[in-house]
Amino acid sequence: MSDPAATFTLPVNVEQIQELLPHRYPFLLVDRVIELVPDQSVVALKNVTINEPFFQGHFPGHPVMPGVLIIEAMAQAAGLLTQLSSRIKGDNSSSLFYLVKVDNARFSAVVVPGDQLRIEVHLKRLMRGMGLFMARTVVDGKEVASCELMCAARSDK
Repeated sequence: MSDPAATFTLPVNVEQIQELLPHRYPFLLVDRVIELVPDQSVVALKNVTINEPFFQGHFPGHPVMPGVLIIEAMAQAAGLLTQLSSRIKGDNSSSLFYLVKVDNARFSAVVVPGDQLRIEVHLKRLMRGMGLFMARTVVDGKEVASCELMCAARSDK
């Protein structure tokens, strides 16, 4: 495995993302990182296509991306913020964070094939292995979802 910190440049591509997150098809929901302020914020992209497996049943004849998967994409972007920030500081052994809480989830528009999600995540605070993030997802300049995420570092005990 190559060292993402050694080759880190924006945009971070999907191959580099796969080195930072354990998710794989069909559950990797971030295609690219286009902006990063270490320990503060990240902007990532997800291209939504009709080939997504969830569209077969959600909903036939009227494909809509499930809101819970939009939240998962925001959580993955939060994970990329922590992982990339650690790599930039030279820490290649940082813990994975797991989503433990979602608050104030709001959905204001449907996401359909052909949309590109712009996922914006800001770290509010990180303490004692817990991260609190504000996240929102935008399509064509319009917010489609937002929430507050709490993630906890994986405990190997």
